[in-house]
Formats: sequence, structure tokens, C-alpha cells
Amino acid sequence: DAMLHSLLPVYYVQLSPTEVSVLNVKSNVLVRDLPEVAISPGAKPTVLAVGRAASQAAAQSGGVWANPFGHPQSLISDFVLAEAVLKHFVIQAAPAGWKRLVAPSPRMVIHPLGDPDGGYTQVEIRALRELGLAAGAAHVTVWQGRPLTSEELKSGVFPAEGRVLL
Repeated sequence: DAMLHSLLPVYYVQLSPTEVSVLNVKSNVLVRDLPEVAISPGAKPTVLAVGRAASQAAAQSGGVWANPFGHPQSLISDFVLAEAVLKHFVIQAAPAGWKRLVAPSPRMVIHPLGDPDGGYTQVEIRALRELGLAAGAAHVTVWQGRPLTSEELKSGVFPAEGRVLL
């Protein structure tokens, strides 16, 4: 089981209201952009654009622009849109040949940035885990503390300065 665990790709996701970054630890591909999404108008909304292109895409199409991580009291304000943003970044960080094929489900470490008053609630921590699973992860760890190194991410052994929330 440990052998299989070590073969799975690891994605390190850092989330904040101003930036999302996804690092594919194995390939060292880093995708970093604004956590914004543009949704088409109409009865069946579709994602038009994610990241820096979202505000322009929303303006040009008459669609809706949103930042699902931009709520003042909670890290995730809209789960469905947050899922669309994270899936987009995970696909961008995947190895080139896997973008259209089914990629192996990665291990994902989600690191919410910031330190809210009173810490993150159990609801927020669970929502982060569910977000990772919805974005295709086989296993999700939620980490709070300093940024993790590639070695820590590969081994799954995290430093004492910080804590695994889930």
C-alpha cells in the first residue's frame, strides 16, 4: 500500500481569496492564477474562463464573474464554482499527455492561506476536503502552517510547525 501511495502523483494546492496555486510535485509544474471564474448567462450555465481571463470573458458574454474564494467570513463562498476553478488548475498542472486521457487520481494537499479569527471551522475543513475529492483527488490532506517542501509533500511527513487539519 505504501508503494502504491508513493506512485500516485501529488498535487499541492494553496488557496487564498487572491490566488490559487497548484503544484504537480512530481513534474514540478506550477499553475498560479487569480481564483476567478466567468459563467455564461442562461438556464444551463457553463464555465467560460478561469483566472485572469474571467473578468473579460464575463464582460464580453454578458456572463457572471465570481471569486468563489472571496467571501469575507469563509474561505469558500460557492462550492460549485470553487470546484470548477480547482478542476481547471489541476488539469493545467497535469502532465501534457494526460490532459485528455484519464489521469491517475492524485493525492492532494490543500493548504488554505491565512489565519482566520478562531481558526477554520470543521465545516470549512470538510468543505476543503470535499473540494479536493470533487477535483479528482483519491486522498486529500488539509494542512495549516508554513508552506511545505517537495520532500515533505512526497513523503507525506509534515513539519511540527503547523498541523494536519484533516
